[in-house]
Amino acid sequence: MQTWDTRSLEVEPHHPQVLHSDEEGRTILINLPAGEELQEHQVHERAWVFVTDGRVEIADSGGESFEAGPGFLALTAPNERHEVRAKEDSRVVLVLAPWPGEGHPSQR
Repeated sequence: MQTWDTRSLEVEPHHPQVLHSDEEGRTILINLPAGEELQEHQVHERAWVFVTDGRVEIADSGGESFEAGPGFLALTAPNERHEVRAKEDSRVVLVLAPWPGEGHPSQR
């Protein structure tokens, strides 16, 4: 078993920390300072976005958005466009599965 305390791990803004990565999935811890965002993007994998600290706004390409705090979990389908904006200093855990997903540049 591997474990992480995502609230106390040192992770610098703009330097996501990969906690685990294998062919089944990749887990990434992201420190997002207030006002920062993961601009609209998509990933080739199914993505679980879990807010561990702070408040963020998660928006999809259809214009629907959710304000979210600690404990909030969102799931996006492969290739679904979305963005995450920090309303205050925040931490999110991103889980991508499978890793890498079909169509990922490393699979070409």
